[in-house]
Amino acid sequence: MQNYHVEELLVLTKTYPVPSRKYRETSCVAAINRNGDLRRLYPIPYRLLDGEHQFKRWEWIRARICRPNNDHRPESYRIDVDSIERLSRVGTEAAWAERYQWIKLHQYNNFNALENRRQYDGITLGFIKPTRFSLIIEKARYPEWTDEEKVKLIQDGLFDSPEVISRVPLKKVPFDFYYQYECQTEGGVDQHRHKITDWEVGALFWNCITKYDGQWESYFRKKLEKEFAEKDLMFLMCMIH
Repeated sequence: MQNYHVEELLVLTKTYPVPSRKYRETSCVAAINRNGDLRRLYPIPYRLLDGEHQFKRWEWIRARICRPNNDHRPESYRIDVDSIERLSRVGTEAAWAERYQWIKLHQYNNFNALENRRQYDGITLGFIKPTRFSLIIEKARYPEWTDEEKVKLIQDGLFDSPEVISRVPLKKVPFDFYYQYECQTEGGVDQHRHKITDWEVGALFWNCITKYDGQWESYFRKKLEKEFAEKDLMFLMCMIH
């Protein structure tokens, strides 16, 4: 029997979905609770949730969560998606003042500082601020879903609603996106490269394909390189299981 408890959680971001044998497709969601503790919520079949449960980024929700049996990262929790209640959304007033008060609780100067924390006490989520960055785009090794993945995406669920059954199957992004970035450390400048798994980046790709077709890359880069370079950009880093 799962030992669930109720928490109020501020949703920070979610990953682009992947095929799932049990849920058709799943996403991983990062959130923070009222005590300032980071939470990794998985698995969440977000696109298949009823509309009233489809929370947004920077929205407070209330839900039942419990520790998973097979993931010992301290931030990881399972969520009872049927228990989700949407509460209120945190706005962007005063230059993200209210949002930033939550971010700064888990902000690190560089990736090495976060990695040192992981080695010390197992922490696997945190924000870092790059000093410089560039976008790398590579063709995916497998640009289409495998036959096994396709089966997962169209499988029938016992409690599927007509809306879920009629939903267009998830499309695979045929490219991999990375940020190559620099951070300032006590020993100088460190450079790293990490993959981008954010849902909104995947959605941006498909929007650019729809609007600009063969010119999609220039508009995609404009958003993720030029426009973001003009903002106070931070990365939410997640160590994989």
